[in-house]
Amino acid sequence: MTTEATAPSHSFETLPRRSRWGRVTAWAMWDWATQPFNSVIITFVFTALYLTSESFIDPEIAALGEDHPAYELALSSLAGGLGTGLTVAGILVALLAPVLGQRADTSGKRKAWLGGATALLVACMVGLFFVEASPAFFALGVGLIALGSVFSEIAGVNYNALITQVSTPATVGRVSGLGWGLGYVGGIVALVIVVIADGADWWGMDTSNGMAYRLIALGCALWAVVFAWPLFRYVPEAPAAGREPVSLLAGYARLWSDLMGLWRDARSTLWFLLASAIYRDGLAGVFTFGAIIAAVAFGFEPTEVIIFGIAANLVAGVATLFAGMVDDRIGPRRLILISLTGMVIAGLAVAFLHEAGAMVFWVGGLVLCLFVGPVQAASRSLLARVSPPGREGEIFGLYATTGRAVSFLAPALWTLAIALTGATIWGVVGIITVVALGLVAMLFVKVPTG
Repeated sequence: MTTEATAPSHSFETLPRRSRWGRVTAWAMWDWATQPFNSVIITFVFTALYLTSESFIDPEIAALGEDHPAYELALSSLAGGLGTGLTVAGILVALLAPVLGQRADTSGKRKAWLGGATALLVACMVGLFFVEASPAFFALGVGLIALGSVFSEIAGVNYNALITQVSTPATVGRVSGLGWGLGYVGGIVALVIVVIADGADWWGMDTSNGMAYRLIALGCALWAVVFAWPLFRYVPEAPAAGREPVSLLAGYARLWSDLMGLWRDARSTLWFLLASAIYRDGLAGVFTFGAIIAAVAFGFEPTEVIIFGIAANLVAGVATLFAGMVDDRIGPRRLILISLTGMVIAGLAVAFLHEAGAMVFWVGGLVLCLFVGPVQAASRSLLARVSPPGREGEIFGLYATTGRAVSFLAPALWTLAIALTGATIWGVVGIITVVALGLVAMLFVKVPTG
């Protein structure tokens, strides 16, 4: 390991304890700052309740009513349009993330890349304020959300790579857990604020033309600006990796060469990228289809779904904060294996005990969420530990790319399970199958000692 690679870690270790944890908190606040883009805009509110609603279909079709086939088809088209936009965004992330991460490594400008991508993410959220409740604005809304997801992922690559600036080998687990935990809690706090504002009928403001949802998007942008700035003020830039910068196209040739080098010298890193890609898609399936399972299979009302969503994310956030300390004590690989096993057991219980009623979903679903956050945090911790020094941006870029490469698994097995059984509840088995496959693949990942 070169002196250049170890210098940042040593300089961090020599800081007073209070300064170290101040820097860690500043880094982790970025998770808190940007999570509402996922939880409020993409998952729970803007897309689910506004962008894919009847406000964006032809008024003549909307007038036919919810029971008319044309009405249902129009809403399905909106959902399909959103899915297409996010699919294109995913392809862009898969193509760009590792190369852009590599450029940030070689230039020593991870924080600059993070700042630029964060600013563009904020700009996309601000742009959503101008998405009026009219079919003419649907494409603008989808485009801004798709671009926002690209900038969010690119920013996340450099944010993850900066963990080496705020941790040591003895603390990387709890630092990663702190970031994920604050992200969960921050997203839910933002969601609760939205629920309170809606309950107060927006304090008499005019909410026609989708104004309530447009203000929510603007609020998420402001939230990101207010809470993200400490990272840029208090976390130092990572040093350059000591490699000559190359053009974007030449970066792909270097990427291939680096992959061959990993195969020869750090094969465990490649195996982990593959295994984590599989089980992370299972985690994504839990969040994507969880609300559908609650509503369709267990008959939850919309309010109950939101309440469960808040409870689930709070459980995941708190569990992740504590899991970081467990990570540093027993190691991230062991924590991942334990958590994935817990998820498989809880998921199967939800499916096979569903006839016992809603309490099964409450208990099993919350147990599932108890393990989701620790898996995410420990995965980041493990990858930070096994990444070649000076190439963390490139490796976390590959982490994003491999995740996108298998993102079809959970939706495909969810659909197949339902098609074979004719019941939504058995889609849970499809999702848990993906988690189980990731668990098996993870058994073959060997983490080098030290």
